[in-house]
Amino acid sequence: MKKLLLIWLISCMALFAQGQTIGSVERIVIQAKTLENSGGENPERHVSIYLPPNYEKSEERFPVIYYLHGFMGDDQIHPTMKMILDKGISSGKIKPFIFVIPDQKTIYDGSFYSNSSLTGNWSDFTSKELVDYIDTHYRTKATRESRGIAGHSMGGYGAFKIAMLHPEVFSSTYALSPGLLAFVKEFGPNSNSFKDVQKIKSKEELVKTYYPRVLVAVARAWSPNPNNPPFYCDMPFTYEGDKLIINEDVLAKWEKNMPVYMVDDYAENLRKLTAIKMDWGRNDSPRFPVQIGMLSQRLENLGINHFAEEYIGDHGNKIWAADGRVLHDLLPFFNEYLSF
Repeated sequence: MKKLLLIWLISCMALFAQGQTIGSVERIVIQAKTLENSGGENPERHVSIYLPPNYEKSEERFPVIYYLHGFMGDDQIHPTMKMILDKGISSGKIKPFIFVIPDQKTIYDGSFYSNSSLTGNWSDFTSKELVDYIDTHYRTKATRESRGIAGHSMGGYGAFKIAMLHPEVFSSTYALSPGLLAFVKEFGPNSNSFKDVQKIKSKEELVKTYYPRVLVAVARAWSPNPNNPPFYCDMPFTYEGDKLIINEDVLAKWEKNMPVYMVDDYAENLRKLTAIKMDWGRNDSPRFPVQIGMLSQRLENLGINHFAEEYIGDHGNKIWAADGRVLHDLLPFFNEYLSF
């Protein structure tokens, strides 16, 4: 009888311990003043927030990781993602933390985390209004040393750029397969992407594409033009037949938003960051190792310490997975470099 009672007590303790490592998720709406716009984008934004185990029962304050989703993504923390966040804490890969994902999906599927006179000030929303809201409504450690920013693909681009622009807000950044760092491959002038987008005359046509849709989303962020329907933006490259026309004013606007061309002007900001990491999958599109390599080389030439790492995977299969980058690399990175 005593043996059975002991087994029962051990089982209860194990279940209780497991319960202690299960966090919770809240989904809220922010009416963002920074996102008021003339381009038809909704300034009401969903934000999903992962709270660590026993958040409601303690008075402890926690560091925050802001995570930026990719093109066509949104804010939602799906069950697999929550399981990875729970496992990160329960396995000791990271101490308890708060994890925040804002919805930045636009009419054409991505804000590119940039300020735009057409679509709204998404960079300001992410780095100021959102951070202020989270610090006001949740028990955060409200210092730059306890804030990190990360993201995947479009979100990796956003995480690196926003950390570079705002080292007073974020102390460290991790960019998973960041995109649109430079004009290369599918987004270079000699690809078919700019030719293809020039042929498209309606939203119905555009949403059936990928690369042209990305280019329109980017152009609405970086080179908006209220006098250029149907998408109200300008492209850096256009064509007269097969002849490439370079629109130098627009090209300059795009380069001011592409990290490879930005880092010289923001080198001092980057040196203020505690840690920078970027990675890419070996079997991803060829543009990722090329552009990330360009950025890493430029950072190295400027004496900016950072990590750059290739792994065996494609664009998404090793991100939110049991053997993926979030659990085994991103969370331990922030455990090391954030102040808890």
